[in-house]
Amino acid sequence: MAGNLFRKALLERQVTIGSWIQINNPTSAEVLSQAGFEWLGIDIEHTDIDVTSLAGLLRGMHGRGAVPVARVEANETMAIRRALDMGVQGVLVPLVSTAEQAQRAVSASKYPPQGVLGFAFCRANNWGAGFDDYARTANDEIAVVVMIETRSGVENIDAILAVEGVDGVFIGPYDLSGSYGMPGQTDHPIVVDAQRQVVDACRRSGKSAGLHIVKPTPDAIRHAVEAGFTLICLGIDAVFLDQAARAARALAMEQVTF
Repeated sequence: MAGNLFRKALLERQVTIGSWIQINNPTSAEVLSQAGFEWLGIDIEHTDIDVTSLAGLLRGMHGRGAVPVARVEANETMAIRRALDMGVQGVLVPLVSTAEQAQRAVSASKYPPQGVLGFAFCRANNWGAGFDDYARTANDEIAVVVMIETRSGVENIDAILAVEGVDGVFIGPYDLSGSYGMPGQTDHPIVVDAQRQVVDACRRSGKSAGLHIVKPTPDAIRHAVEAGFTLICLGIDAVFLDQAARAARALAMEQVTF
């Protein structure tokens, strides 16, 4: 894990482009890993991906260039620990709305004395063959990103960013819109203003702001970069599959006469 480029980009507030895995199959991970993304977020929270599936996805990604990051199922010690033990190099921790919750996420992601991550022989350290090196470097290499998905998270953003060990924040636009009582209206001025508040706080704290652009368009990507987002996630494997399939069928239907 030495030289985690994902965390390096976060700390330097450099633009880094990733995508999202929801399909629970190593083939999807292999294909998406070869598409040139710098990192891939594996969604454990909203899918049927369990720890066994996660290991398979990570094996599919291995050696293909993209840094593996997991959106864990909850801000809980064991959920974070199991993902890190399998070898992800960063965690996206959902529903962080207070500084205390942010501190819990950091603590679960770091070895003592900085946190409570448990030592073990596991896939992350090559089942013990690399135990010493991994234990020595993990606290400096593992990326911790907390997800701002609620109105209270926006209101507490400065306190959340002040927590040592939080490398950046990542907005879940659909959950955030729902928190403001307008689910799915991610372009509503109130939701856009909430995102702006998060980006402004990140600028003040020198930390990275992230956004998931679920359905990428040139305008959406340009607006995100111009707004100050540097941690940018484009699409979802399942959405890519759906869009490509529909586009191919539509193309064929233009050529078919019944």
